[in-house]
Amino acid sequence: MENKATNLKNDYENNGYLTGIQVLNKNELAEAVQNYSALEQKFGKVHVQYNLHNLHLEYTWVMDLATHPRVLQTITAALGPNIILLDSRFICKYPALDVPHENNVAPFVAWHQDIRYWGFEGGSVASVWLALDDVDQENGVLQVIPGSHKQGLLEHRTSAVAGNMLTSNQEIPEHLIEGEKAIPCPLKAGEMSVHDGLTVHFGEPNFSNRRRCGFVIRYVPTTAYPVDDPDRPRSFPATVLVAGEDKFKHFKDHAPSTFTKTF
Repeated sequence: MENKATNLKNDYENNGYLTGIQVLNKNELAEAVQNYSALEQKFGKVHVQYNLHNLHLEYTWVMDLATHPRVLQTITAALGPNIILLDSRFICKYPALDVPHENNVAPFVAWHQDIRYWGFEGGSVASVWLALDDVDQENGVLQVIPGSHKQGLLEHRTSAVAGNMLTSNQEIPEHLIEGEKAIPCPLKAGEMSVHDGLTVHFGEPNFSNRRRCGFVIRYVPTTAYPVDDPDRPRSFPATVLVAGEDKFKHFKDHAPSTFTKTF
């Protein structure tokens, strides 16, 4: 186990991402998909594309995904033993026939770095995509540029292209992107990828007839702390200590009364 953790840490530090990590077994996956489908039926497909935010505070099954032992084994290998769950969101790209695209433009996620949008310093953010559906080139696979996290924070500007799912509609200018080095990260349902907050990445449109749904979870080490930055205005209403101990107390622990930390 120690050698595996070391290898994960080395790969993460060298490349800025990990992918194809098995998390959910067949029964766990079936339960997660069933529970998500219930939310889909309750709120409708248009709403659940991007608006199921921080449900780990409301639903035990969502918190169980965010604190799954295989997820936390990977995150602690990458970031260290003391980890705060910063934020979570379900993101779902539907085929056009299921959810008509505004102005007939298929939604995508522009080239960006996650850290650009998070108002904290003192540590990096690790972003997980836990796949509830198979993810491949046809239905909008994540693409990352290995080693791009070593470049530091790059310029971001407002995107001129319609359909960008980023709330701030920002993108890294094309001349700063080494697109020829991009690596796709296909996943089977139940697998996850994780990338560093400085890793340059992009999410393609879904041109298939299949849904592409995933659970996005973001973690930081307890050394991280919020900053007052008008370019990165953030509140943190859903932070939970999920691994180790927090000696710094920079973030309030919003753990539900039903949650018991086990890692």
